[in-house]
Amino acid sequence: MRSLRSRLGAAGLALAAAAATITVMAPAAQAAYPAGFKSVGYMPSWSGNVSSIQYTKLTHINYSFVLPNSNGTLQGVPDPGKLQQLVSLGHQNGVKVSIAVGGWNDGNDDNFEILAASSSGRTTFVNALVNLVNQYNLDGVDIDWEYPDPGAEGDNYTLLMRQLGEQLHSRGKLLTAAVVSEGGIANGVQPAVFGVVDWLNIMAYDGGSPHANYDWSVNAVNFWKNRGLPASKAVLGVPFYSRPAYISYRDLVAQDPANANRDCYNGNCYNGLPTIRRKTQWALSNAGGIMNWELSQDTTGSTSLLNAIWETASGGTTPPPPAGSITGFGGKCVDVAAASSANGTAVQLYTCNGTNAQKWSRTGNTLRALGKCLDASGTGNGAVTQLWDCTGAANQQWTAESNGQLRNAASGRCLDATGNSSADGTRLQLWDCAGTANQRWTFA
Repeated sequence: MRSLRSRLGAAGLALAAAAATITVMAPAAQAAYPAGFKSVGYMPSWSGNVSSIQYTKLTHINYSFVLPNSNGTLQGVPDPGKLQQLVSLGHQNGVKVSIAVGGWNDGNDDNFEILAASSSGRTTFVNALVNLVNQYNLDGVDIDWEYPDPGAEGDNYTLLMRQLGEQLHSRGKLLTAAVVSEGGIANGVQPAVFGVVDWLNIMAYDGGSPHANYDWSVNAVNFWKNRGLPASKAVLGVPFYSRPAYISYRDLVAQDPANANRDCYNGNCYNGLPTIRRKTQWALSNAGGIMNWELSQDTTGSTSLLNAIWETASGGTTPPPPAGSITGFGGKCVDVAAASSANGTAVQLYTCNGTNAQKWSRTGNTLRALGKCLDASGTGNGAVTQLWDCTGAANQQWTAESNGQLRNAASGRCLDATGNSSADGTRLQLWDCAGTANQRWTFA
């Protein structure tokens, strides 16, 4: 991937995220992605634990990277034990696993250029990959040559992909490729390749201002479609990291949980939850799926970008999350006044009674009761909370923090029991986060 310019630095990033007090058990059953929709994640050899991957939210995983030699042979698979475990766990969960070949490699694609330029080099390379696929029980190969130049290199790339496609497809295996987002260099991947591959992973990141913004990313996919790539073979790549500094999304959320709902922080831009959902929604109608670079940089739970892709693409067919009470100051419950579902109904503290007015479920970063969402009426200190139609806006996004606080994305302020009171009917409001008892909440 292009992001490998910083892969050595990324390998050293801290990956610890704060644990949330509010937790929700996963539904017992998961809905399927729409037919033909692909959720592709790259898993690097140098980072991440394969046992922590959210396999049920993926259709395909590409293990990164094995490198070619100039004569067409392959260098050793990095951490082969990790690849073996990935294949085992992936197949147990119905996920296909491919080997990704190449990568940014500090911009050095000389070995690709040399091996692809001769018939013997191409044949050696194809045979080596077929043997590797058989050895590790892989489901396919993802070619990540960054990048064949237009002209002779592009011609050789086409010859290589045709020969590899014939050998893989005759064995029921996949052939995909990672490609640059746009521009003249993209012409090195000729339209003749489009009919050979199962799909292209379009690296719609490391570009745009701000980085990988929605419009730029959509234009990148449309660029390939306008060259003749079928929409079903155009997989939109999204970043799980920031630019210009390469900071993982997971670390950004650990720095400030409100970052999950932003796209820029301290001069670094990335894709937060709202943008990932928006891109996924577009891909459902206009592309063949979503790809991410890369899985070890994601969080888990409600702030997970992969989970946001899953929730958006599943079209609401996932079984509804379990509902339970939220207890707060004085042991009282978060309650919808008079059990009314009208927009603007006050959200308050009240003696716990187990009624539907006190049953809250968590979908993404929203809290829902009576079919509507917990909503902040403003952003300043003292802005009251209310029940309102779910809009997905930032004033309805609440991030659970390790000390029990619920931080509102629009304001950065926390859910607070007004006047430090636990009396029945105490209105809940926004206030500067202080970690005090009247700002701590527990989901049952």
